[in-house]
Amino acid sequence: MRALRILLILAVVLGGIFVAADRIAVNMAESEAADKIKSSQGLNSTPEVSIKGFPFLTQVLGKELDEIDVSISGITGSAGGHTVNVTEVKAELLDVRINSSFSSATASRADGSARISYADLSKAAPKGATVSYAGPERAANGQVKLTGPLDELLEGAGIEIPGALEGLVKGRTVSTYSKVSLHAGTTVRLKAETLPSLPLPGFDEKLRKLVDYDLKIDGLPSSIKLDKLEATKEGLRFSGIGKDVSLAG
Repeated sequence: MRALRILLILAVVLGGIFVAADRIAVNMAESEAADKIKSSQGLNSTPEVSIKGFPFLTQVLGKELDEIDVSISGITGSAGGHTVNVTEVKAELLDVRINSSFSSATASRADGSARISYADLSKAAPKGATVSYAGPERAANGQVKLTGPLDELLEGAGIEIPGALEGLVKGRTVSTYSKVSLHAGTTVRLKAETLPSLPLPGFDEKLRKLVDYDLKIDGLPSSIKLDKLEATKEGLRFSGIGKDVSLAG
């Protein structure tokens, strides 16, 4: 019985050492992967990388990982003079196969998503304007609400207000609903469906250039194409799927 107890204690100790070594190894791998993603994507912040499955070491020996989750924040997109912070980009990489030299890997499937909060969308909106939730019915149609002071919008669009119209414009707040759509799997397009009407030459064209813009979402592997859009109470959420996603070392 004493010998059996000794063997059991030894097994527990060795098991603990293996688990500790396994966790140290996975933490090192996650840190190395995060640094490579940061440098390859030119990110300002280090992403969070989580390698799923246990034990990690046996997965490495078999050159196949069950799942790797990547979360990136602080990505900035720019288009047409607008700068927008992409609140969060996520990628869930499944069935990741490592090559013989451990220099690259391929995920059989990758689920990608990106989220832009209304606060971040508002930072890119015209001066004084805010972007907000448009309500359940309009949100279901992929719309957001843009509200702002008309005089500041006109100023931002480079439209001079004749004296005869100052009383009509000054202090007036206008709202419009913009349709959000996805193009080429990486570009988000905001387009106002209606604009206020004023008897000014080129008014509609100049104001539309101000409130309509495209935003490119970076940070996802190139083979993941975003194809689904959802306008939630918290912001815009985009998602897509990629297959045989290459993860070069």
